[in-house]
Amino acid sequence: MASTQQIHDLYDSVLILDFGSQYSHLITRRCRELGVYCEMQPCTTKMKDLGWKPKGIILSGSPYSVYDEDAPRVDPAVFDFGVPVFGICYGLQEIAQLNGGKVGAHTHREYGFARVTVKKTGHEMADRLFDGLECEDEGGMQVWMSHGDQLQSLPEDFIQIAHTPTSPWTAIAHKSKPIFGVQFHPEVSHSTRGKEVIGSFVKNVCGIKGGWSMDSFIPREIARIREICGEKGQVIGAVSGGVDSTVAAKLMHEAIGDRFHAIMVDNGVLRQNEGAQVHKMLSEDLGVNLTVIDASDLFLGRLKGVLDPEQKRKIIGNTFIEVFEAEAAKIEAAAEKELQEKGGEAKGKIEWLLQGTLYPDVIESISFKGPSATIKTHHNVGGLLANMKLKLIEPLRELFKDEVRALGRLLDIPAHLVGRHPFPGPGLAIRILGEVTREQVAILQAADVIYIEEIRKAGLYDNISQAFVALLPIQAVGVQGDKRTYDQVVALRAVQTEDFMTADWFVFPPEVMRRISSRITNEVNGVNRVVYDVTSKPPGT
Repeated sequence: MASTQQIHDLYDSVLILDFGSQYSHLITRRCRELGVYCEMQPCTTKMKDLGWKPKGIILSGSPYSVYDEDAPRVDPAVFDFGVPVFGICYGLQEIAQLNGGKVGAHTHREYGFARVTVKKTGHEMADRLFDGLECEDEGGMQVWMSHGDQLQSLPEDFIQIAHTPTSPWTAIAHKSKPIFGVQFHPEVSHSTRGKEVIGSFVKNVCGIKGGWSMDSFIPREIARIREICGEKGQVIGAVSGGVDSTVAAKLMHEAIGDRFHAIMVDNGVLRQNEGAQVHKMLSEDLGVNLTVIDASDLFLGRLKGVLDPEQKRKIIGNTFIEVFEAEAAKIEAAAEKELQEKGGEAKGKIEWLLQGTLYPDVIESISFKGPSATIKTHHNVGGLLANMKLKLIEPLRELFKDEVRALGRLLDIPAHLVGRHPFPGPGLAIRILGEVTREQVAILQAADVIYIEEIRKAGLYDNISQAFVALLPIQAVGVQGDKRTYDQVVALRAVQTEDFMTADWFVFPPEVMRRISSRITNEVNGVNRVVYDVTSKPPGT
């Protein structure tokens, strides 16, 4: 699809080159919060292959050392691209190394909070980055450090613009060119004025005025969809009832009306009564043209005996496409029959498949960490048929979750739908650790209903970003009704997050957790033990 290029035509953009830092996605978030559109790509990206001209380039941090033999390298053409460059942590060291400076391990590593003193240099370009940010208080500007290597000598024509007591070159700048580097991480919230530093680069240095917002996104995206689909083109769309696919479906309906055919596939691994609930929500509440297809036997048959979660994702993704293509053929055949029987104007072909793919899906499914590995394949990004006939249309592909929720509110989607917790496209199949059977699905559905009911009763639902139950592939000894049992174990998961790239576990009041555990073990046949997952993301997911 040409969506990315068209976005670049509409908005001044920043390119973020990712060297594998755990914080890279936060750079993207901060730019978006400033109203500046940005895009993250691997550090291995070649400028000659980019296909668009950013207004500025940001180099992220990295777990590597620049002097490692296998260290990721930036394309040197970055510095001849004619746009400002800003290096963060490893990015600063990469700038220094490529321009004749020296980087090495330091005896005094800096991890955690530090105070940075900004230095005025008298060079107009060099002073632009910290202009107006010089004094938070007499102790300097609070920042977050996370590095063991340090710059040991300045590259030629670069000067110091900030320092800490143990790091003389905490920030550097070229004397005349718009090239900057900082050793700290302005993208994390611990750097109290870090967002202002990034804002200074993208606005004061790059000259970007901003304008990226959901208010401006809606009319432009509707116009783009209409241009792609033409006056007669038809689209089918995968919907699950989750906020992403719901917002995507509503946006598509606003753009082309009943030429959009929303399809909900009951793949046998949905939540309890999901099909009926989604039909009411989309058809009756939002006026979207929706068809529900029961393909549970097909999906569960193909999942029989499959244990690996990644393989489950791919099977489900491939099967979804087959079902959608078959349904598209049925819709076209019905339209042709109606034309022959009743006459009228011929309808266009169904060429497009709508999906509610988000930017975090893209980041996690395609390695945006240069040499590092993919975290997981999302069925709607990495699990698609290579020879699929339909072309993808993904209006939310460049958005984060909070941007999608803001978009949903602007589209007048009710608050209880916009605020609904995410539900994965592969459904309960990836929350069943082990073989997926109808019996296992029924157990998980029953436990999930109780969990969400109790969270809502306690008034905690909106305080939690995502909550779900996982069925573990183990059994435990228990006592129920004075008898020994040997039944299954379920794990509860609840997290809080701003962007779904990082998350922390939610702290439940003990009495709520007690009620949830008691109800599940008493009401769900086959379960005799409940555990709570207290793993943050990372390392969990």
